[in-house]
Amino acid sequence: MTKLNLSSPWMIFFKEIEALFGDDPDITVAFDENINAVKLYVNDMEKADALGQLLPQERTFGNVTVKVDVIPANTLQEDRFNLFQKAFKGNPAFAYAKTVEGTFGLMVNFVVFRKKVVQFFTDNLKDIAGNRSTLYQDIAADVFGEEAGFSFCTEPEE
Repeated sequence: MTKLNLSSPWMIFFKEIEALFGDDPDITVAFDENINAVKLYVNDMEKADALGQLLPQERTFGNVTVKVDVIPANTLQEDRFNLFQKAFKGNPAFAYAKTVEGTFGLMVNFVVFRKKVVQFFTDNLKDIAGNRSTLYQDIAADVFGEEAGFSFCTEPEE
């Protein structure tokens, strides 16, 4: 018996983009399932600019919308990295920022916060006193949202 494998239309769309640009040494194509986005990491600024203008910003398949993000791999992430460093400079919540090489040679930036449980008042029903207890990394993730190539975390045990 033959097993039938069906791909969703948005995965076929991703595979089309990957087939079109996957062999280009300046481009890495990835699919982010968490936010339904095709991401093209481009090492050449001119090429990134051209693709950003040519490719659709999003494509809708029924009730699923897929975003298309063209990300200049070196320039944009480096600029965002510097912005995070400047934004948190001198802030006692901030430990350090670091860039490491991840899969497929992509650079991953970490914004690292001090180990501390943060409490503040919030009028929700999860706590009888109305307190929220959380970590700086969780607050940063809520505030900044999804940042391509960035992770917010707490400094490790020494």
